[in-house]
Amino acid sequence: MVEYFPYLLLLLIVIVGITMLANRIRVAYPILLVFGGLALAFIPKLPIMAIDPNWVLLIFLPPLLYADSWVLSPKELWKWRRIIFSFAFIVVFITAAVVAWVANMVLPGFSLALGFLFGGVIGSTDVVSVSAILKFVKVPHRLSTILENESLLNDASSLIVFRFASIVVTTGQFVWYEVAGSFVWVVLGGIAIGLAVGWLLRAIHKLLPTDANMDIILTYISPYVMYILANAVDASGVLSVVTGGVYLHYYRNEIFTASTRNKIEAVWDNIVFILNGLAFSLIGLSLPQVLSSFQQEGMALSTATYYGLLMAGVIIGVRICCAYAAVVTTQIMKRFIKVADGRRYNNVWIPLLLGWAGMRGVLSLAVALSIPLTLADGTPFPHRNLILYMTFIVILVTLVLQGLTLPWFIKKVTFPDYDDHIPDTEAETLIRKDLARVALEYMNDHYKEGITDSFLLQNQKDVWEFQLKTAYCNVTAEVRDKYIAILRYQREYLSELNKNPRINEQLIRSFERQLNLEEEKWESSE
Repeated sequence: MVEYFPYLLLLLIVIVGITMLANRIRVAYPILLVFGGLALAFIPKLPIMAIDPNWVLLIFLPPLLYADSWVLSPKELWKWRRIIFSFAFIVVFITAAVVAWVANMVLPGFSLALGFLFGGVIGSTDVVSVSAILKFVKVPHRLSTILENESLLNDASSLIVFRFASIVVTTGQFVWYEVAGSFVWVVLGGIAIGLAVGWLLRAIHKLLPTDANMDIILTYISPYVMYILANAVDASGVLSVVTGGVYLHYYRNEIFTASTRNKIEAVWDNIVFILNGLAFSLIGLSLPQVLSSFQQEGMALSTATYYGLLMAGVIIGVRICCAYAAVVTTQIMKRFIKVADGRRYNNVWIPLLLGWAGMRGVLSLAVALSIPLTLADGTPFPHRNLILYMTFIVILVTLVLQGLTLPWFIKKVTFPDYDDHIPDTEAETLIRKDLARVALEYMNDHYKEGITDSFLLQNQKDVWEFQLKTAYCNVTAEVRDKYIAILRYQREYLSELNKNPRINEQLIRSFERQLNLEEEKWESSE
């Protein structure tokens, strides 16, 4: 491993440079990282990093899923649960079935079981790519919620399909009642283990004297514990991590102090950035390994590329058809059940947009690499190298074709006024007024005396009373810029004040942290 260390440092530098370039030209950084990895793979004399799929899944999947689960909104998930779970599970199963049928009909020697296995490999969409693209374009909140939550949950369904198809291919047996029982355990067992580990960690955080550093380490260990325990008992590690992450995030204010929460967010932002950068770079870096394996397949590269393009077209087409079918189903089912939004919209482009936003990512490649080399009887696994190469083609096509065109597509679509939420300016005024009202009520009920003697309490009381008297509490861009300029001037003065040898520098840094938090709060409101 020591000889790879300079190479890893170079890779991190490339990741940072490519991400800066992606932000500058307003392109989703996963797309450029794949091309960066491809470029590095063909540089002479650089070592070829062979990717161990088991390590890829174990190192990258738990923390990335855990981080995504912390930003998942249970309220929004429940509101749009039908379409989210339909895309996350039903659409994945339909995609796997169609891929299996097409592969069985077109690809020589491909059985239905092998086709289902390949469908499980390429069944899940990539939440990182979707989030990176939506950062540069404005879409209705409901669409981003559906896309991001679906991408987070369909990892579990695709891995379930892959697991059972792999068992059928390797053993040659399919007992439906055993598969059904195993499926129930995979789902319920994964959820139960995630909740159990989450409850235990919550108790540890509450009962033991931890500090911010210990809490951060525990949050990093948590997803690995959930994932490993679930896999050890043949349950879903993905569902375990997502469930446990949502549980701990729900109780975050109870088990973490405000300072710890700020530090955890800062640390995890860096962890997620590094892991995502490495993961998408590894897609490009894996090409030499994919090509060297494919040479053993005995098939022309052009033919295999054609098959890969065909499968990319199949999964794109199936997803688009399912998106339109979901709209039709909603219009039918609203007569019998209450749906989240039963209004009929004449915009035919929205389902196409939902269908088009189905990029594949590093999980598909890692799952393809995890296919065993041999069957139960010791014979080579059929078409393993072809599956690996077609998976690479599917990832490349969906990331490049869909990833580059999706922002343009979104800008061309005129979205209806869904009216899901109160306008932001109105909602901000409502929140600030309510916070001011409850704060004054608490102050008057518990601290009737001594308010005027305290600068902090009297100052805050004046602010809250002003907010209640003002019609709108939202801050204009001009006022925000002025306030930030004042904060920065205060920080410059602190630097000058720090030159006084009689003032403790730790105290200066404490005030700097307060100014940093205040500036960050108003910068994030832009």
